[in-house]
Amino acid sequence: MALINQRFVHTPYCERNLIPAMTPKEILMIRLTEIKLPLDHDENAIGQAIINKLNISPEQLHSYNVFKRGYDARKKSAILLIYTLDVEVDNEAQLLSSFEKDQHVKVSPDTNYKFVAHANSSIKERPVVIGFGPCGLFAGLVLAQMGFNPIILERGKEVRERTKDTFGFWRKKALNTESNVQFGEGGAGTFSDGKLYSQVKDPKHYGRKVITEFVEAGAPEEILYVSKPHIGTFKLVTMIEKMRARIIELGGEIRFSTRVDDIHLDNGQVTGLTLSNGEQLETRHVILAVGHSARDTFKMIHDKGIYVEAKPFSVGFRIEHKQSMIDECRFGDNAGNPILGSADYKLVHHCNNGRTVYSFCMCPGGTVVAATSEEGRVVTNGMSQYSRSERNANSAIVVGISPEKDFPGHPLAGIDLQRKLEEQAYELGGKNYDAPAQLIGDFLKGKSSANLGDVQPSYTPGIKLTDLSNVLPPFAIEALREAIPAFNKQIRGFSTNDGLLTGVETRTSSPISIKRDKTFQSINTKGLYPAGEGAGYAGGILSAGIDGIKAAEAVALSMLENA
Repeated sequence: MALINQRFVHTPYCERNLIPAMTPKEILMIRLTEIKLPLDHDENAIGQAIINKLNISPEQLHSYNVFKRGYDARKKSAILLIYTLDVEVDNEAQLLSSFEKDQHVKVSPDTNYKFVAHANSSIKERPVVIGFGPCGLFAGLVLAQMGFNPIILERGKEVRERTKDTFGFWRKKALNTESNVQFGEGGAGTFSDGKLYSQVKDPKHYGRKVITEFVEAGAPEEILYVSKPHIGTFKLVTMIEKMRARIIELGGEIRFSTRVDDIHLDNGQVTGLTLSNGEQLETRHVILAVGHSARDTFKMIHDKGIYVEAKPFSVGFRIEHKQSMIDECRFGDNAGNPILGSADYKLVHHCNNGRTVYSFCMCPGGTVVAATSEEGRVVTNGMSQYSRSERNANSAIVVGISPEKDFPGHPLAGIDLQRKLEEQAYELGGKNYDAPAQLIGDFLKGKSSANLGDVQPSYTPGIKLTDLSNVLPPFAIEALREAIPAFNKQIRGFSTNDGLLTGVETRTSSPISIKRDKTFQSINTKGLYPAGEGAGYAGGILSAGIDGIKAAEAVALSMLENA
């Protein structure tokens, strides 16, 4: 049986009105996929499409929910909206049997989250979550909802104080190495586009749990059904505060400005932690959700003998164009349609030198931001607000690198490479946290830029025009110079002379993997649950939240088993 679990239900088709969702009840629903309608369809078109697809009368259609809405813009003059619908009709079982060979007509799955455990009075230990980004947030929330009273440790500040520190760096170049884009409540995803889509396999619908919790905390309800949901930085700040309050209300504890400096081990079992204030904290269950930039923590756990290995990641630049150009290239005369919003893109090119170049973390109508967490280094990232209304589109354009080819010999060698590239960017930018930048046309021609073109840089503190070929390894520069003109075949104007490249992008993903077994514990350290992006198991807000839920479930089951 499937449950009604969406924002709207539709009244009988003949009444043609949307009403608020009813109290969830167990009803067999039919899921229809690939229902295609014109961009400008009227309000009755969905109901009529259902009737046509199922070959039923209007009276047989009781309600429908829009589970997902995407679009197909391959033909710009005839953009289509593509719906996934959950439908309640008469004689559902009979209808399903007549469509058993149609892959687009199936039983709607139950996407409601089911808790795997609940704490009992015999459990005295409190699990600890290290890190309060998306992974730690959902690990802590689910543990609290199950009654395990977690303690959450975050080296950075609470989100509003952290925002002040981050904006202070952008405006005044005053870096706080413990409170910045990378460290603090909400994690690196707070200063991003707030993207909530992922390609991870999710058969248990954990992603629905993540998105539903965000909506309950104040996110726009449309993230429940649009195909590429996003929230934006300012909305995320308020939401995270509400989720923090919920964790505390349920018995959890959150300590800010509290870094973990040591993990205590006894014969391969976690027994406790040493905090930055000198406090000793006893626990046998620790979720490590520190994000991809906790380099000192990575060194600490490696020095303790916890198994760590190097993993591939990517390096490159941020590329900026006018958002209006991207909109026109993607949507043609439909550019500016409110349903479509600001256009994005996803690009991949396999180069002659064996490297792959691709777009990453594309931010429509956004800004390029300073994202360093260490002094004397320059790092770029991208960010958008919910409106995506800034003049520029930006994306990382990055080259894949691997331990075997590019940083062999040591599990932490990727960190050393990141630091080297970030230091080179700092030097080239003028040693004052300005970022080195270059016009796309000049980069392709191999000459230093002297003046800006039509695209005005969004990066703060500021940029210094230069020659970016001195920032990345030669193979990466070669690959980028091949890929950017190739991308121009998909998005006309992508290699425009006046577009801007800003360097350097190095924090695309964690440079290490902390291997875990099927119980979600480190393969050689019992009681340590590596999770999220920092451990190499996620790549964005949604996948990190999903991994945090899985880690919380594993901890809860272990604590009950060992109580």
